[in-house]
Amino acid sequence: MASTAYLVSLVLLAGCAARSTAPVGEEAAPLAAEKAGAPAARPAGIVLEYKMPAGRVLRYQDATEVREVTDVMGMTNESHSTLASSISFQAKGQKDQNHLIGVTIDDMSLTVTGPQGDLSPEMTPVKGRGFDMVLSPLGAEVDVSGAEAITYQFATGPRSVAPGFKVFFPDLPGKPVQIGDTWPSSFVIEDKSGATNMRVDAQSVNTLEGFETIDGMECARIASKNTGTISGTGNQQGLDLLFAGTLKGTDVWYFAVKEGIYVKSTSETVNEISITVSGPQTMTIPATQTRKSEVKLAGR
Repeated sequence: MASTAYLVSLVLLAGCAARSTAPVGEEAAPLAAEKAGAPAARPAGIVLEYKMPAGRVLRYQDATEVREVTDVMGMTNESHSTLASSISFQAKGQKDQNHLIGVTIDDMSLTVTGPQGDLSPEMTPVKGRGFDMVLSPLGAEVDVSGAEAITYQFATGPRSVAPGFKVFFPDLPGKPVQIGDTWPSSFVIEDKSGATNMRVDAQSVNTLEGFETIDGMECARIASKNTGTISGTGNQQGLDLLFAGTLKGTDVWYFAVKEGIYVKSTSETVNEISITVSGPQTMTIPATQTRKSEVKLAGR
């Protein structure tokens, strides 16, 4: 059952780096300066929103590394996955109150190694492919259905690139914020490959920590604490698989205030997963996944 290890990596390689649903804001504790003495009139704060004027092109580089360790009947197996991509987003104007964006997969590679050797898929079918997406000013990926048809052949069957684009852009608060303010957000990732179906349900608490200048742009620095659950089903060689687990992680991401641009992020996540295998014998395989990823703006 060593091959079960790479099935679980579907969860992380689907794109857990950012958030997808439009959050509802909530105020945090007062600023430290206000705590020190008599409270002054509180500033209105800054408004964060994505700005995509027609013709703007943003190019991002995304790199993710996943290390997974499983314990099968006392035998420890380890696998490694590396996903790298270069993506262009070209603004096409407005669609209702949202941004219509043309997406091009300039390059994408996926390397998977484990006890069975090199399981890396051929990614040529997705390189150069494109689709249109709709993005809200607060970062909700309203429509990425055009990405569903862009697929490659994974070890467990055909797999779409769509899940990663459903959570590419971080969510913004939808209200003025100042340093120390927090807002909640949530995301759902569903990933299917052959007979394997995985789902991640997660919640985040985002905090505006401060401001930094990056490439000449004043950027809000935001830290996110993420928790959630993992579930899924599958079938391999006639054996039914049931996945259940939890995730815990942190993100730090930067957003250019004036320009309305997502600039970069780093993310670390640990997943603790239990895989129940049903067949002539039933066994439970514990798995721990450690994921590190980085997204950065490479051109504009």
